[in-house]
Amino acid sequence: MPPSVIKVNCFWIYTSICLCCSQARVNIPRNGSVPALMAFGDSFMDSGNNNALITVNKANFPPYGRDFMGGKPTGRFSNGKTIPDMIAERLGVKDYLPAYLDPSIQDNELPTGTSFASGGSGYDPLTSKIANVIPLSDQLDMFKEYIGKLKRIVGEEEANNIIEKSLYLVSWSSNDWAITYDAVPIRRLHYDVPAYSNLLVNMATNFTQEIYKLGARRIAFFGTPSIGCFPFARTIGGGILRMCGDKFNEEAEFFNSMLKNQIQVLGNSLSLSRITYIDYYKLVQQIIENPQQYGFDVVDRGCCGTGVAEVAILCNKFSPTCPDDSKFLFWDSGHLTEKGYSIVVDHALPDLV
Repeated sequence: MPPSVIKVNCFWIYTSICLCCSQARVNIPRNGSVPALMAFGDSFMDSGNNNALITVNKANFPPYGRDFMGGKPTGRFSNGKTIPDMIAERLGVKDYLPAYLDPSIQDNELPTGTSFASGGSGYDPLTSKIANVIPLSDQLDMFKEYIGKLKRIVGEEEANNIIEKSLYLVSWSSNDWAITYDAVPIRRLHYDVPAYSNLLVNMATNFTQEIYKLGARRIAFFGTPSIGCFPFARTIGGGILRMCGDKFNEEAEFFNSMLKNQIQVLGNSLSLSRITYIDYYKLVQQIIENPQQYGFDVVDRGCCGTGVAEVAILCNKFSPTCPDDSKFLFWDSGHLTEKGYSIVVDHALPDLV
């Protein structure tokens, strides 16, 4: 595959986007083209907003964060940095993206962005209610509050400039399918897969229109990954051999196709926007199907505990961990290792800049 060409202000960057190349790291020069990063969504984007909640969806205890700075568990659902941290780092914005509800966050950190995401949440408000986490609507309210703070810190003109030029990451839907549609099949009683996909896409559309009204222009939607091949889904729906759960993947693919089409429509209707679809499904699946090419030995279970079921509070200080997490795609049964996220980000980044 020929290299892609990215133009960022006066810099031309040539980078291969071949998915069989695990070391194709992309680093964008620090040139101010992306002044800040904002993240909305679920545990793939949560930097610790769930820490103060009464919920089982937490990761602010060992062994989570063992490879983060100083080995500190921060509420990130991995052994180290996650997607928004790495994108912020690659773009030269900051070393990691703090959680908006982190009590230690300082005013001088806000102009370069923050995460409003909440592990366990979804487009569907029922999903967040089941998990007792921060729903989409509240994340949107947090963003509105953030804008007010930003105007007080840097002034209205500069705040508007930051909001307009920032990159917005959005990752919902995995919990909608895994929890609300399958594990606790409340929505399945009233919706078939096309109807539920349509419901979620409408919610994604409304969210996009709301943040666009608030000034957002560069928005990147991550589709549902191949959750049927995540360790927890293999355990639940993969039979004795723990094969990929086809039902989960079929639901994800159907929804992704609808979301991708709607993003094209939104891009045309919101004339000043640049809305991008990131094929999270394909990125993860290609790693799972070709693990050795990316330096992985294990892709069917996580590093934490037995690796087949442990996630959130089930992955704790009493859980044994694998000796070398760089050989594992998954950290726990529902989230990638830092290395796994890094590969995903490296291949997604050319579509973001």
